[in-house]
Amino acid sequence: MKQIIMMVATAIFFTACSNEKKEKAESEKTDSQMTSSPAVTLPYTATFSSQFNDKVSDQDLLNVLNSYKHWESGDMAALSGVLADSITYLGWDGTKYSGPKAALLETWTKYRDSLSAVKIEIAAWTKSHSIDKQNDFIDVWYKETDTYKTGRIDSFNLMDANGVTNGKIAWYSQYRQALKK
Repeated sequence: MKQIIMMVATAIFFTACSNEKKEKAESEKTDSQMTSSPAVTLPYTATFSSQFNDKVSDQDLLNVLNSYKHWESGDMAALSGVLADSITYLGWDGTKYSGPKAALLETWTKYRDSLSAVKIEIAAWTKSHSIDKQNDFIDVWYKETDTYKTGRIDSFNLMDANGVTNGKIAWYSQYRQALKK
């Protein structure tokens, strides 16, 4: 009886090992098929970079997301703390600024002071590290609802590209989509 149990156990062991080897071989075959596919010729070449991974620190992500929280709460001093000393800003309306953060914050503060409330709903974010250029970006998609002190309410979708250098936002580009009333 003991011999029969030992033979069955041995057979099960070898069968399990055999199936594992087959699954591994099939997985490797699929991976090699994917990497040996013929090259695709793309109609455009990126002028900046097309080599990205997601190797951006979670601390940088936290700083970027905190910038939205600071804007929402109207804490411009805290917002200043996540910005680099010099910043480039490309606004959704065509505004372009490159210089000390103090002058940009002065403009933003005037606008924020015209609002009684801001509500931000983050839809998604991505972390992108440009391998060849060694730049880090955090892109954020969100809906913002602004309530003006006059009582007017405006809502819109935004997508921001936040360029991060040494843990601070040094480059900021914004794209806006109006919502139907």
